[in-house]
Amino acid sequence: MTTGTAFHERTAPLNRKLAWREWSGYFAASLYHDSVDIEYNAIREAVALIDVSPLYKYLVRGPDATRLVDRVVTRDASRVPAGRVIYTPWCDEDGKVVDDGTVARLDDGGWRWTAADPQLRWLRQNAHGLDVEVDEVTDDVAALALQGPRARAVLQAAAGDGLGDLAYYRRAAATVAGVAVDVSRTGYTGDLGYEVWVPVAGAPAVWDALMAAGVAHRIRPAGMLALDVARLEAGLILIEVDYTSSREAMSDAQRYSPFEIGLGRLVALDKAADFVGRRALLAEQRAGGPPRRLVGLRLSWADIERRAGERGLPPAVAPEVSREPVPLHAAGHQVGRVTSTGWSPTLKQMLALGSVPVRYADAGTQLDVDWTVEGHRGTVAATVVPLPFFDPPRKRA
Repeated sequence: MTTGTAFHERTAPLNRKLAWREWSGYFAASLYHDSVDIEYNAIREAVALIDVSPLYKYLVRGPDATRLVDRVVTRDASRVPAGRVIYTPWCDEDGKVVDDGTVARLDDGGWRWTAADPQLRWLRQNAHGLDVEVDEVTDDVAALALQGPRARAVLQAAAGDGLGDLAYYRRAAATVAGVAVDVSRTGYTGDLGYEVWVPVAGAPAVWDALMAAGVAHRIRPAGMLALDVARLEAGLILIEVDYTSSREAMSDAQRYSPFEIGLGRLVALDKAADFVGRRALLAEQRAGGPPRRLVGLRLSWADIERRAGERGLPPAVAPEVSREPVPLHAAGHQVGRVTSTGWSPTLKQMLALGSVPVRYADAGTQLDVDWTVEGHRGTVAATVVPLPFFDPPRKRA
């Protein structure tokens, strides 16, 4: 049965449209306001507060905690000090991605692990022979994403000036409204932002404190639709949209290595510890790498106008991101697919993420993407461009 998160008593009265979706057994707001653009603009121009509590969360503790993390993830966990957070994929024995998420080194030597899909059984299976405890805390720890150029000011107002210098992908303990929380300089918007990890009993008080501190900075609650637009602009992938978890794949074509979905930079093939999928990934690299790559695409607005004009219509695009797979063509033949497509209000461009063979992955490559207007199917031109599309200096400053 779907239930509300620890913030539901605060978010429910704000969601007057009752625009909810189900996320891992919880209600998540799709939209609070009349337009996605209102919430998107808060992320990009002011500050937004987003309930991300449905993320799966695990605590890994014990003498061999770091050994377990190093055994599972593709990053080198042995080099991560307390207070550091890493973003990482983890793979099955064939080197195909199971999931991706953040792993934070806690002050007591343990780790907080987040994931999009359930991972408790996988972590415990890989803990065989190690002196380590893995506990799921999804229902015990709520989470808020505080995102946007005014996020630092709001956090300082609510938690004190000590967090003002928190560096990118770092974390620290803090107190908000008398509640002990953990704050990480992370997020899913590609902007300046933080995630606040809160014990569920203190969730309403922390929400109230952040909202009160944000009044002077034009804070707004934001839902999943606005978050989707921001993450597309940032070139951030979404499981079961831009790639399929190897657990859910129905065929080999649906199974992806990290190098096929833009995460190859996060694979430490030379780290001292062995990890699940390492041998397969080494073999893949020796063979020249996988045949596919994730690319950014900029769609031709002139072609979109032309396609609409052929039907006697003005050009129109939805404010939400489309997660429907769409064929990509080269010289009249399908060569790949678009996975996420959406309009960027900041860049004033139609953007997409796509999966293509390596020979079509270079920046500047010209492709065609299916485009349907009033049931009439055609194509529009698309140019391969570097990712991320949007990468403001304030994200890391």
